[in-house]
Amino acid sequence: MSNKLGGICNISKKEMVLDAFKYRFACKEFDTAKQISDEDFQFILETARLSPSSFGFEPWKLLVIENKALRNEMKEFAWGAQTQLPTADKFLVVLSRTKNSLQPESEYIQNHLKNVAKMPDDVVAGYTNHFKNFLADDFDLLSDDRLVFEWASRQAYLAMANMMTSAATIGIDSCPIEGFNKADVEQLLMRKGLINTDEFGVSAMLAFGYRATEPTRHKTRQSLDAHVEVVL
Repeated sequence: MSNKLGGICNISKKEMVLDAFKYRFACKEFDTAKQISDEDFQFILETARLSPSSFGFEPWKLLVIENKALRNEMKEFAWGAQTQLPTADKFLVVLSRTKNSLQPESEYIQNHLKNVAKMPDDVVAGYTNHFKNFLADDFDLLSDDRLVFEWASRQAYLAMANMMTSAATIGIDSCPIEGFNKADVEQLLMRKGLINTDEFGVSAMLAFGYRATEPTRHKTRQSLDAHVEVVL
């Protein structure tokens, strides 16, 4: 009996996850009369905090832009967020760490190893050297200043994806946005004292809220065979 109930539970969980993926779409305009509860938004943020990252370094930061005036200023440089900036209940700018703050001996990395991961000194030394080899040799990320930032952005996108999926599971809509001028948005955030470009760059934007209208077309995707090749 218990195995049967466990099987039913697993099917239910699978259906719930797939339903969330089917429900989620890139919402372009949100219902301004509906707000996300603090509890629900904290749940979404917590799924970002618990997201995986290469080496466990969590090289991202989320700016939650509540300031309406700042959102309005951002519209000038964010052509892909013209309807999301004024209507989303929660609007995030996703920052990723730059080469400077991800050097193996940097304050951020060493603090993470010693005080977050709480590694003993000998393990810290070994892990530092391992990460140094990864950057320099395995992925050749030190040959261009932009490459480490792009690597960090890939980690941030894992957190973004988890946030969007977790939001969809509780009926909250989202929209990931890359339609903006990176340099101009960074300059704006620098002028506001919200970013130090020696440490962070802007990777993406992410809007949350409740859809103003239902999507006009069904979700379209390629077949699984187009994405998956089994190597025997």
